[in-house]
Amino acid sequence: MEEIKENGVLIRDIKTKNVMTKSTLPVGGYSVNPYIGCTHNCKYCYASFMKRFTGHSEPWGAFLDVKHWPDIKNPQKYRGQRVVIGSVTDGYLPQEEVYGRTRSLLEQLKTSGAKLMICTKSDLVLRDLDLLTQMPDVTVSWSINTLDEDFKSDMDNAVSIARRLAAMQRVYKAGIRTVCFTAPIFPGITDVPAIVERVRNQCDFIWLENLNLRGSFKAEILAYISRKHPELVSLYDAIYKKRDRSYWMALEQEVRRIAEASDFPYLDNHLPDGRSKPGKPTIINYFYHEEIRGSENQGHRA
Repeated sequence: MEEIKENGVLIRDIKTKNVMTKSTLPVGGYSVNPYIGCTHNCKYCYASFMKRFTGHSEPWGAFLDVKHWPDIKNPQKYRGQRVVIGSVTDGYLPQEEVYGRTRSLLEQLKTSGAKLMICTKSDLVLRDLDLLTQMPDVTVSWSINTLDEDFKSDMDNAVSIARRLAAMQRVYKAGIRTVCFTAPIFPGITDVPAIVERVRNQCDFIWLENLNLRGSFKAEILAYISRKHPELVSLYDAIYKKRDRSYWMALEQEVRRIAEASDFPYLDNHLPDGRSKPGKPTIINYFYHEEIRGSENQGHRA
């Protein structure tokens, strides 16, 4: 097992028997993660819980395991199945440019007929447009929860928002279904109407998801709010300590009004197939995780 340290990140090669695992995500199907760990080091990362299964002593964001697996013998097994690349990592981390594990995965799945969904914060996905345009059912989703590059830099080490938006536009124009994953929404910071207006002509879906503070990053995020946005401390206390939903309820109503005024389709907890009309992206409300968990993406809450 080879190990190297690069820019403060411990990188090692590991062998795995199978890269395809059944997914517990609301979109269902299979979850595929070509890497273990994520060097974007997002401050709000829910996937940091994975560290307890990896055997690493390094902090989340400071290690990366590069997976090597046997070729997928029967890719047609996944025909019609949703296959999500990047549920607890990003398949297009900067290291992908060197190791090419996501590229290898796409080559193995290109004739599978799977419903491929790529979740990323990168523009490296553009490298693989030659493969993606050969596949019949592909969705590419970019995380964009701000248009403020300074706030973005406070929260993650991924490429700029400008680069993500430019990549989204190119993929959209290439005829591939695109999603603006506006998540997590930071109360008082994420400007949802501005993001909707910015991406309306270059994506099919706008997926809205609230900031869900739990686990090890809760204290870090609340400390950040106290330090950088003291005017929002009372709001965050109300939401995350007193479980006051009034902010989310008001935002939900505002988003509904935007959808109605612009004639955008509006869905609750459901990612449809197909594409939206140009300039008329479908807005998807995925607020209130605790009600959605276990609802199997059926357009209603559990």
